Amino acid sequence: MADRILCIGEVLWDALPAGLFLGGAPFNAACHLHELGRTVCFASRVGNDELGREIVRRLRRRGMRTDLLQTDPELATGFVIVSLDAAGSPTFEIVHPSAWDAIEPGADLVREAGSASAIVFGSLAQRSERTRQTVRRLLEVKAKKVFDVNLRPPFDGCAVVEESLRAADVVKLNDDELRRLTEWFGLPAGLRDAAAALSDRYACETVCVTRGANGACLWHQGAWHDHPGFSVEVADAVGSGDAFLARLLSGFLAKEHAESMLAAANALGAYVATRHGATPRHDAAAIASLARRRV
Repeated sequence: MADRILCIGEVLWDALPAGLFLGGAPFNAACHLHELGRTVCFASRVGNDELGREIVRRLRRRGMRTDLLQTDPELATGFVIVSLDAAGSPTFEIVHPSAWDAIEPGADLVREAGSASAIVFGSLAQRSERTRQTVRRLLEVKAKKVFDVNLRPPFDGCAVVEESLRAADVVKLNDDELRRLTEWFGLPAGLRDAAAALSDRYACETVCVTRGANGACLWHQGAWHDHPGFSVEVADAVGSGDAFLARLLSGFLAKEHAESMLAAANALGAYVATRHGATPRHDAAAIASLARRRV
């Protein structure tokens, strides 16, 4: 039977200089997993409004399931104002509260979690008590838990992150976020030592640290792997890390060698950075050409 992946958390509209694009880290990861041919379901909550209905339409056009998209009768669909610096790196102004702050643990969602091979979740969606309790309940199952750290001020509390680390098998974060965790938890300096200490303290078999244009590094089952990334002309970097995570998780499930899946994840993340928006359709030839570049 094919591996089943459940991604749960925020879905929202990113207001970028180039226009409105669908976003939200777990939503982005689900889209990229679907593009990679994985069996994936996305769970979230939208408003009873036109932006929410458009999310449902777009998922259907991509051939993705929508049965775990709940509709809130009061809260509006998520919305974020995204600003880009000269290098294309984003900062976010996230509307609060939004419909994804109120995801409920319905029977269909609990069943889906119970049959999943992996569950992808993040810290941002747990800013509210209702969604946080739902995530906690879903993480009681036996699936591999993949924690995507998303520190988005002012929704970047230490307690939520630590609780999530204790539940996680795989942790993905960027180098700035690792420095924050190093301060919070007294980890040793340096990416390798900090990642190894994080893995040891919270019994996470894998810790992956992304470094933007400088690639990513991976502490996996006691071994260190490093990839310098691929140089590209950036349109915007929104969603690159989520695409990276999707390809990394796909590699894990396929039991690829760590160095191979790290290189492939970097290539997909770099490809997404060359496009506007977080979830462009994959161009297999362009991604393969990028992956063949010398690094």
